[in-house]
Amino acid sequence: MLVSSAWAGPPFITDDPEPVNYQHWEINYAVSKTWRDGSMSAGLPSIDINYGIAPNMQLHIQPRYSYEGTTKDKHFGVDDTEVGVKYKFLNWEQGGSSFMAGIYPMFQVPTGDRKLGPSRGKEQMLLPLWVQGSSAEWTIYGGTGYRINPGAGNRNSIFTGATALYQVTKSLQLGGEVFHETPDAIDGTSTSSFNLGGSYNLVSDFNLLFSAGRGLKNTVSANRLSVYWALQSLY
Repeated sequence: MLVSSAWAGPPFITDDPEPVNYQHWEINYAVSKTWRDGSMSAGLPSIDINYGIAPNMQLHIQPRYSYEGTTKDKHFGVDDTEVGVKYKFLNWEQGGSSFMAGIYPMFQVPTGDRKLGPSRGKEQMLLPLWVQGSSAEWTIYGGTGYRINPGAGNRNSIFTGATALYQVTKSLQLGGEVFHETPDAIDGTSTSSFNLGGSYNLVSDFNLLFSAGRGLKNTVSANRLSVYWALQSLY
């Protein structure tokens, strides 16, 4: 995906407040790749596992095996692991419209191999608020989150994103997102990016998720092109 596959709401970076149904599973088997000037990174694969632990609440864990490469060096290894809890605290429905809101605190467990880069093997936390509105074929969601990024030379940052999706057919949903994050390092720069993508229902309980996009700011160093594919299994 665009900046990182972490903190993501597949197939986008921006997430939504809707948890997995109680006592049900959602598992996304994903591959992703990002090209930058003189380097590239990939998740090969990441496994996004979600379980409805209680009504309006899901548990989340996402282990990942990653690749980082430049013209001189190439490294493979276990990446940091993402864990979180999503809780929907508001759900309003009237006629064919709905509105919901939720929180989704995420913690990055420092399991990453330091060979993948200096950002690996470090703790982080994201504290977001997500909202979503739906009417007829349209679904719009987004929100903002505060990222706690401890460590020398680092700074906390603020993420803001929005996604719009349109139900083209019973099986196909398409849309896009834009998002922005303030600098996460003292000498860092902010990033802005977009993604276009969607989902396609292959058969009952199996969906194909896909997206592609690039940076809108600091494009060469941050994101010239990113792609994401996943097989989603529901049960």
